[in-house]
Amino acid sequence: MAAASHDLRFDSGRLCLDLVATGVGRPGESPAERLGTPERLRAWLLGARVVPPGTPLETVDAGWLGRFHVLRGLLHRVVRAEAADGPERAADADLDRVNALAAAPPPAPRAVRSADGGLVRAVALPPDCAALMALVARDAVELLTDPAVRGLLRQCEGESCTLLYLDTSRGRRRRWCSSEVCGNRERVARHRRRALNGQAAVGGQAE
Repeated sequence: MAAASHDLRFDSGRLCLDLVATGVGRPGESPAERLGTPERLRAWLLGARVVPPGTPLETVDAGWLGRFHVLRGLLHRVVRAEAADGPERAADADLDRVNALAAAPPPAPRAVRSADGGLVRAVALPPDCAALMALVARDAVELLTDPAVRGLLRQCEGESCTLLYLDTSRGRRRRWCSSEVCGNRERVARHRRRALNGQAAVGGQAE
């Protein structure tokens, strides 16, 4: 699955936002769904480092996929509501659900020797779905309850893009989820607007 996981990565700065990004599209992307199969979910769990490399994930199935989709939608609503400047805030019922998911025990980590003798992280037992969902939900709780970190939450300024990220750039000047994607689209659109305005000005002088 390594070859198919490149489009599951997103530099949001937080695990919970990385999950949200798998179901939120950028302009021109269709479909937006990046976790459409259990195999894709396995690839994301490994690629996002929810679990260490080599963790057995044979039990990931359609049931897991549905539960992670529900968690993703829940986190999208809660984080977007809390990131907004307006009076609207996340519904208490949604917060209760996030807290309940975060209460499940996460996988127990172990330090084991790798082939070269160094220590690497592993899990004590094959993780179940609730344990991995707890890791993501706990990350969301930590994000939402840390005012300094929550203050870095941004929504991409790209047209129709709703991806969220933490702006840790120097001077806090990051405007887009990706400079190569939404940033480039904005630069192209700006160039076209200038060209059209220039043509209109020339046309007006000719008259």
